[in-house]
Amino acid sequence: MDIPDVSKSKLQVQHSDEGGSGDTTTSSIAIEKIQQHLKAKDDTSRFVGLALLKSVLDNSPELQSEKEVIVSLWDSISPKFLDRLLRTGSHSGSEQKNSKDMLDLAIAVIHTFAVLLPDDAKQDAKLLDRIPKLAKAVLYSSKETTQVIIETLLTLVAVPGGAKSFAHLDIDDWTPLIEIAPEHAHVLTIFIWAWERGPTGLEDEAAREAMRTKIDQGIQSFVSSFIGTDATSLLEFVSHVLRNINENLIPRNPKWLGSVAKLIRNLATNRPTAASRSAYTNCAGALLLIYPESTPQLLFLDDKDSSKPFSYLFINLILVDLRATLPSLLEKLNDPEYPRISQRLTSALDILTAFVGQLISWMEELDNPRPDAKSADSWLKMPPDLILKLSSSIAETLSVVMEYLRDRWDASVAGAQGLHPEARTSNAHTDFGSHKTLAWDAKDESAATDAFILSAIRAIALWVRDDDGDVLRKEGAGLMDMFMELYQSSGSNSSQPSGLDYRLPILAALEGVLRTSKGIEAFNSYDGWKILSGDMLKILEESSTSTVLREEDIIRGTRIALVLQIVAESEGTTPEDWMGVVTAVAAYDVPIIEGIAENVSLLDFQADVLQLVATLLSNANPGLRKRYVHSATAIRGIAEQLRGRVDGETDTAKELEDVLSLLNG
Repeated sequence: MDIPDVSKSKLQVQHSDEGGSGDTTTSSIAIEKIQQHLKAKDDTSRFVGLALLKSVLDNSPELQSEKEVIVSLWDSISPKFLDRLLRTGSHSGSEQKNSKDMLDLAIAVIHTFAVLLPDDAKQDAKLLDRIPKLAKAVLYSSKETTQVIIETLLTLVAVPGGAKSFAHLDIDDWTPLIEIAPEHAHVLTIFIWAWERGPTGLEDEAAREAMRTKIDQGIQSFVSSFIGTDATSLLEFVSHVLRNINENLIPRNPKWLGSVAKLIRNLATNRPTAASRSAYTNCAGALLLIYPESTPQLLFLDDKDSSKPFSYLFINLILVDLRATLPSLLEKLNDPEYPRISQRLTSALDILTAFVGQLISWMEELDNPRPDAKSADSWLKMPPDLILKLSSSIAETLSVVMEYLRDRWDASVAGAQGLHPEARTSNAHTDFGSHKTLAWDAKDESAATDAFILSAIRAIALWVRDDDGDVLRKEGAGLMDMFMELYQSSGSNSSQPSGLDYRLPILAALEGVLRTSKGIEAFNSYDGWKILSGDMLKILEESSTSTVLREEDIIRGTRIALVLQIVAESEGTTPEDWMGVVTAVAAYDVPIIEGIAENVSLLDFQADVLQLVATLLSNANPGLRKRYVHSATAIRGIAEQLRGRVDGETDTAKELEDVLSLLNG
């Protein structure tokens, strides 16, 4: 490339500026002269034209709003000339006197047009094709120009086509930006937008695999770049990416997982600020949800015995944050900061749920060690006294969580604790259907669509189901109206726009709550039997007629049968209105099962339903049993039919034997 005389160009720019803004005719003449320079054949004239153009645009606010003129000026610029300026200015061994000026001018011009061009013109390849060279130029640009490059890329990835262009660059093209990310946080935003909006061809497995590998390598490079920093922005970046990119692009078994876990540990143990607390909490929560097999050991395992293991310190930090924030959270529902706070607390509850799950597994392993399992203390080296302290703190925190849920739900649906849905008056009509008038709630999302509520119920459910204490179970009974309404609002046939499914967490919570008389009373008060039995019978019917029954539906049906079994056993005598379940099951058409091994979960579900109806019949008074004698005979036939399909040594076979014993008694 012929190097233009930059000093001469600068003199001409200064001379042009001395003329002032001038009238319209003068401006038109100036623009025409600039275009003549830009369309010239020699590079020096083109460079002069770019310099004049940049000066005029910077000093003529009225011109910036004239879109037709802006487009005309952009059309006058040679893209190949811009590329030569970028390439020459980005030459690592360049000894050319004016190379930096060339780079600075090219980037400044591209940035100006990225801002001023109309939206449709920004999508043109002439602008978007400059993205790769802009990304590489940061290695050789000044600090000020680097900032301009980042601002330009942020603008370009925000327009249709820009994110795609950036996302499909080679990993080598990303590397210069990744290397400067610790000093320029907005680089992370560029990648977030590009990875969320840009990938295409995801219907093809090869394309998905290629993009997934690039994202995996990109995150690994980011982790390497942030070594030696506190990594607050990196952890927020990893959390955001994992939660928001297409699920088909989430890296599988990434090698960087251990490094990110170490960064979380370091940040949590070094006097975290509010920003860093949010970062490590959100990142840990995301990793535990997406990589549930490997992350718990990386976060909770201690390499050596310690008087205060990291897991103890980490979970205490999470618990303190929850207890400190929840009492004032309700008043912030409509504050701009609520989504950020809610996300952090949601992640905190996800961390707590994962830790409690590991704690339960550890305790079970101590009670029933398996020969093929690792040592029970291989992942959690915590003295018993600390486990007791932590358990007490967890229970105290979950009590605060329940109190918040009670207040949030009351505020959103009734304004009075436990008010039955039938007591609410006046209908409100929305895009999602009609509902009873709400008292007050968040303006952007209702309680039922808030992910925090789901995570809170998950944490509560796991604890009250497996902890033998009745205090929290009784408190959980006070949430029964919320449980039942959220259960009904979930599922593919509901009007719930959020996609949140509360059903399995609520069933897990009920397994604990219904162990108390207060829980049974609340369950009956809010039509629990009607709601759950209706769902169970629907699943049972679909198992007879549907060729493809989802595994999650069968699991839910099994959990419902267990919950209803707890309720049925708690009653001295079966109420007559519960016997509708017996009639429905008696009419069940047992499907033909071609492969027993592939249908174990379905057989388990069927056996649990038969166990439930056998209990209902057994607990019914003699007169009621006599009226349902034909149903009992039909159910006995179903049990015998299923018994013939199951090996005699399995738990399911034993359960069916118990059913037949009850029905024959």
